[in-house]
Amino acid sequence: MALEMKEYETITILRPDLLDEGVERIKGRFAQVVEKMEGRLLRFDNWGKRKLAYEVKKQTKGIYLYFLYLGNSGIVSEVERNLRMWDDIIRYLTVKVNEDVDPDARPTEIPEEEMDRAVQAASRPYSPEETQRRAEAAGDEEEGDGEEGSGRAKGDDEDEDDWDEDEEG
Repeated sequence: MALEMKEYETITILRPDLLDEGVERIKGRFAQVVEKMEGRLLRFDNWGKRKLAYEVKKQTKGIYLYFLYLGNSGIVSEVERNLRMWDDIIRYLTVKVNEDVDPDARPTEIPEEEMDRAVQAASRPYSPEETQRRAEAAGDEEEGDGEEGSGRAKGDDEDEDDWDEDEEG
């Protein structure tokens, strides 16, 4: 009898300004992590750019990616550890779909050429367009928007005394 594995699905939301090259790079890196953890990527879908239900990391739209894969214990923690490190991913969710899945009974739906292309994209340096987009995105994040956690935006000139007067009134 073959080794039993668990089946997981992970949905990620990427920055909406990410180029197709960046999507291929993330797909390839995801496949590398799953392969390194002795798992198997069964399916990958790009659901495209969609409007988010609420703002996430100052983004109102995102590119949705869906991954279906098999793996043993520890694969989810390693995948999510890598997802946290990738700047282009703004949100992700992993769900266990099934337990005790026979990997031989679950063929992959991803053509080998497509998988090879994604893995190669993950190892290539960024194109000049992608490098510029990443630099612009990093510059926007560094500018900031006021004190973090204060609830006030940059440019709020209200005095602290105004707050006290309202409370006393």
